Amino acid sequence: MSLFGDGLDAAVQKAFTRPAPKSAGPQMRYLVKQLGGTKQVAQRLRISQRTVERYVKDQIKKPRPDLAARLEREVKKRWQPQIRAKARQKAATTGGIVVDTRARLGYTAPIGSTDQDRIRHLTVALPPRYAARLFDAQEAGATDQQLKEIAAEALKEVYFQDGGRRAGSLEEVRFTDIEHLEFDL
Repeated sequence: MSLFGDGLDAAVQKAFTRPAPKSAGPQMRYLVKQLGGTKQVAQRLRISQRTVERYVKDQIKKPRPDLAARLEREVKKRWQPQIRAKARQKAATTGGIVVDTRARLGYTAPIGSTDQDRIRHLTVALPPRYAARLFDAQEAGATDQQLKEIAAEALKEVYFQDGGRRAGSLEEVRFTDIEHLEFDL
């Protein structure tokens, strides 16, 4: 489970204009159409080709929980790619992204300042350049740690330094013990 990657995907999925297929048969048929055959779907889902064919013909209707989760993830990954691209483009150029988090935040600062880590609940609108960096890093296959570093840098600039109006000597923001994280476009 990737906390940041899944959060970014969930934010983009809110832009969908139609709901993705919910039951196993339509999901399998969609994947067969997208991937170009039952063999590719079977390899992707780690099941037999015959099982995929049974789902397509509605001979099997209820997948086991682990297969249902993989199936839903694969469908949502491919659902409405143009809408997904437009939502990311809008966030990266004009709209920005909102991060809502409850986590332990602290910072490294000069001696004499209060830099004690503490649990904070923040809802902060990040500028489009940080949305672009997050989405570009996610597309490039960045790890959760790398996405967290980009988010911490964004929180440093927007929340702690208020766009350069205060705390100019702040060096680094620590973003740990994440209890809740949600993104919105």
